[in-house]
Amino acid sequence: MAEARQALQLTTGTKRLAEAVRAARINSAQRTDIVVDIREADRARLEIFAEALQPISDAVPPEDDLFEFNLTGGTQPRFWIDGTAQVLMARDRRTYRFVRDTRLGRVTLAESSDPHVLVERVTDYVAERIVERDKALAVNDAGSGRGLSEPRLVPPPTALAEPLRLMPRPRSTDLVIALSWLLIGIVAGAGALLVLASLRGTPIV
Repeated sequence: MAEARQALQLTTGTKRLAEAVRAARINSAQRTDIVVDIREADRARLEIFAEALQPISDAVPPEDDLFEFNLTGGTQPRFWIDGTAQVLMARDRRTYRFVRDTRLGRVTLAESSDPHVLVERVTDYVAERIVERDKALAVNDAGSGRGLSEPRLVPPPTALAEPLRLMPRPRSTDLVIALSWLLIGIVAGAGALLVLASLRGTPIV
């Protein structure tokens, strides 16, 4: 009798545990469904935003790798503008939030429940990014020397290309030089005679 009662208690306890596990699984499935529903709702609202932004994304050339314009899923759906800026839904699931990731953390650029208001803010952001990129390219071009005119080679003056020529001296200059050397010779000869006479003791008349 005691053994039957103990077996009944074990069976009852096992049944209660199985029911508790089944109830926990049901609750987990319901929570998962809620999360999936919320995720799908966020994605649907972001698709509405993407349709409103379509003219802006079409205006950007496809080969421009600065922007992405891509809707991603995951735990929290996001619409990426570029590598750091994105649009996602706030906690109330009705407000669009335009944020940007920086080195100091995430910065909120705009919030609104109207997707068209976010489209205007994103349009301004795209224009600012294009202007910043163009300025950076202009600075790089100036630093590398691109866009400047090629230096022109200036030919050397013709006077330097020809050998130097001495101007002919006038004849009067030659005559003056000859007379100067003659006077120098006379003076030197007279001086030599005076020295020789003084050495010999011969008086000079």
